[in-house]
Amino acid sequence: MVLQYKPKGETQWKKYPGKNKMKIPVSKCDFRLLNEAKTKVLVEKGSYARVMKRFRQIEFFKHKG
Repeated sequence: MVLQYKPKGETQWKKYPGKNKMKIPVSKCDFRLLNEAKTKVLVEKGSYARVMKRFRQIEFFKHKG
C-alpha cells in the first residue's frame, strides 16, 4: 500500500516520506491510501489518524490466517 499526502490547498499528491522527515505538521496535510499499483484508492482524502486507522485494519485482515 502507498500512503500519499498533500498540504491543504495544493493539488498534487506526494509520496509520504515519514512523519519525522516532513517539513510541515501532519495536521496541515490531507492523506490518502492507494494499493501498491496506485490504480485504486483504498482510503479517500482524510486526516492522518483516520487514514492510518484504516491502514491498520487492512493490514490486520490481510495477515489474519
